[in-house]
Amino acid sequence: MLNKLQDIWKIYGNRTMLAMTALGFASGFPFLLVFSTLSLWLKDAGWTYAAIGAFSLVKIPYAFKWLWSPLLDNLKLPLLWRLGRRRSWALLMQVLLGFFIVAMAGVDPAQSAAAMWAWAFAVSFASASLDIVLDAYRVETFQRQEDEQAAGAAVFVLGYRFGLIFSGAGALWLADFLSWNTVYLLMAGGVAVGLATILLVHEPKTDFKYAAYDNQSATKRIKEFFAAAVKNPIVDFIKKPHWLMIVFLIFIYRMGDAYFAPMAFPFYDDMGFSKTEIAYVIKIYGMAAAIAGGLFGGVMLKKTGLFKGLYVCGIIQGLTTLLFAFQAMAGHNLWLLTGVITLENFSSGMATAAFVAYLSSLCNVLYTATQYALLSSLMSLARDVFAATSGMLAEVVSWPVFFVIAAMFSLPGIWVVRWLWKRQR
Repeated sequence: MLNKLQDIWKIYGNRTMLAMTALGFASGFPFLLVFSTLSLWLKDAGWTYAAIGAFSLVKIPYAFKWLWSPLLDNLKLPLLWRLGRRRSWALLMQVLLGFFIVAMAGVDPAQSAAAMWAWAFAVSFASASLDIVLDAYRVETFQRQEDEQAAGAAVFVLGYRFGLIFSGAGALWLADFLSWNTVYLLMAGGVAVGLATILLVHEPKTDFKYAAYDNQSATKRIKEFFAAAVKNPIVDFIKKPHWLMIVFLIFIYRMGDAYFAPMAFPFYDDMGFSKTEIAYVIKIYGMAAAIAGGLFGGVMLKKTGLFKGLYVCGIIQGLTTLLFAFQAMAGHNLWLLTGVITLENFSSGMATAAFVAYLSSLCNVLYTATQYALLSSLMSLARDVFAATSGMLAEVVSWPVFFVIAAMFSLPGIWVVRWLWKRQR
């Protein structure tokens, strides 16, 4: 036992892993500030369900971040370039994030929807850009220590989840006794973690050399990027048997869970749950259940196989979404909410593990990073656009009916998994 603890400490107990945890936090905390936490602020400001659902489209930059990644890869920032390629861009994006979140804090969404949309979109863009840079920094940091790459990714994800707790549970807890504008002003302080870390760490050593960036060379590089990052991986992907059904599965799998996500916090508020109750049950207890579900899902997939795992997780995910209909009928029942959230988040963690494994299995080793980015972006884009209609549905049906419909969105994904599973066998 002592030897195992020493081995764990040897892997994780160093400055590099601590830095990766902090950078994961920096990457994760802005997300909920433009998603579920913001949804509750907009509801408190008197926005309709339809408007809140449509507003979730401000997350679109996360689905398209691969488009401008070549610029962050190759452009040299004036003055800051001495910090290094990754650190310079990370520092700039952290500063912009802080500025944009402070700007959001100065807006009254009840009076100026356009200004709120503009600043929230700016936060999404800066956050998505920061994700590009920090993911590259993490990979390059461990490129000469491949055995530590998985451990580095694990602590980065751990830090990311800490960031979600900060901007989720932390923000909701503060909102119980402070104004939303003050809460967002305090949330802007989260960039201090990333700023301090970026200034303290070293630039990863790579063989990259900046090129001379006249218009011609920049244009040529962008064209080469799109050929390598878009055309070739897509051509390779469409050679797969039943590739259209695979694309449809990426679109529809876990749609039930994704569809009600923009309406989740308004629903909890309608049921009479306080912001503190939402913070503790959903954002802390629920996060722990999601982590446990992900770990269990990874173990389950080894025993069941990929398609059977996807099939089982799809069914369980649909059933746990349906549980919210019972919560809607029960109203303010904290014990029931705790049980529903536990089961839903646990099943969500399982389904996420299964689906990430499936997406990874689709990638050609020649285009692993590119194909995965494109497939996951397609998944994000489809869900963000479709889920933006959830508010319109919530306005015309009762909450129990809403969740029954959301649960039914799981059925097409389950059917496609079974269809592909039969073809594979």
